[in-house]
Amino acid sequence: MSDQMHTTAVPQAGIMLRAARGSVWTAMSFVASQGFRLGSNLILTRLLFPEAFGIMALVTMILVGLTLFSDMGTGPAIMQSKRGDEPDFLNTAWTVQILRGGFLWLAACALAYPAALFYDQPLIAQLLPVASLSLLCAGFEPTRVDTANRHLLLGRLTALDLAATLFGIAVMLILAAAMRSVWALALGGVVTGLTRLVLLTVFLPGARNRLHWDRDAGRELMHFGFWIFLASVCGFLVSQGDRVILGKYLSIQGLGVYNIGAFLAMFPVMLGATVTSRILIPIYREHPEGSDPVARARLVRLRFYLTGGLIACLTFFALAGPFIVRLLYDDRYTSAGGVMVAIASIQMVAMVFLTYDQAALARGDSRGFFVVSAAKAMLQTFGFLIGAHYLGLAGAMIGQVVGMLLYFPIISRLAWRHKVWDARHDALFLTLALLLGGFAVWVNWSDVALLVPGSGGGFHGGATR
Repeated sequence: MSDQMHTTAVPQAGIMLRAARGSVWTAMSFVASQGFRLGSNLILTRLLFPEAFGIMALVTMILVGLTLFSDMGTGPAIMQSKRGDEPDFLNTAWTVQILRGGFLWLAACALAYPAALFYDQPLIAQLLPVASLSLLCAGFEPTRVDTANRHLLLGRLTALDLAATLFGIAVMLILAAAMRSVWALALGGVVTGLTRLVLLTVFLPGARNRLHWDRDAGRELMHFGFWIFLASVCGFLVSQGDRVILGKYLSIQGLGVYNIGAFLAMFPVMLGATVTSRILIPIYREHPEGSDPVARARLVRLRFYLTGGLIACLTFFALAGPFIVRLLYDDRYTSAGGVMVAIASIQMVAMVFLTYDQAALARGDSRGFFVVSAAKAMLQTFGFLIGAHYLGLAGAMIGQVVGMLLYFPIISRLAWRHKVWDARHDALFLTLALLLGGFAVWVNWSDVALLVPGSGGGFHGGATR
């Protein structure tokens, strides 16, 4: 399927048809790329040691932190703005992206040595400046990516994404076989970023970007982006807070095993986040508050299908986690099965309110988006930290569940304010999530029990690094 980019007119296909197509393209690409990543991960665990994955988890955590701590929301701004198709607006956004990419690389270089000292891993000082070159590449990616997302023309974009991922994985495997070092993981990420930049620049249709500054566009981007920046700081705690905390509580080997379990369990969550971030802002933008009943009914159905499908996937991962780990990995990674069960069970609760915050972005309410992001970050991080302090990894998981339940009324209020709250949906799926999650933990209790301190699962504080 070929996507013809229109920057001045909305495509003729209805928004829901485009959303359906976009969802299919996004899901297919995501499943394929994650499948190839899983295959490469299985090979890499036989070529490298668990410590390599632990070190790379710390490097990745720092890179994600830098990315989120400098996020100005240019992508969501382009997707929701009335000027989102104007060349001056797009070129101004591209200029901001380039400046941000250069800043991120310099910041990574500056943080490399302090991070190596903090985590007592000297290799981080060498890995971080190299791995962060992928952030520099991302800054030069054309805004045609955001235009494609704005109009839900995702066919060619997802194909190019997948091609870049496959090439990067192939290079990573070749390097791992030759080097038998964590450097293969770092260099593979850089190759993926550079390949993605080249493919998007050459093959994605649309007008070429140029350096430009439009004062009004810059003002709009900065106003919208200020709250996105603050929300992204909170997003770092939500997405990477577990690794920040566990990096001090677990041995580097234990962190590597945890990272394997988390990678497997978060597959449905990442799929849901990818789909919602690409399709919901355009849908909410074209169906504003007080839209007709037919459009509202379609949104209700879409939300039911999305939440139900994601919870079903997480249920499978929670029930089959230990079996999957034993089937795919050797004995060094057995404890990852319990991690997989716990994380998949916890994330069922998060799926209930996954779609609500995008409504705020679609209506330009970046401040409201920040408020709920800050609440989620604080509740989940404090719950994780307190639990980890008293009961190790098992306590951290319990604390995270408590944090999510306390967050529920806060995100519901935002959804109610933007007239997208669905009480029937929330009551049904929250009950289902708690029952299914509890059942999965009960079925796999012997594996989940390995997360408790003193169980012999390898997840304990104060370990020798």
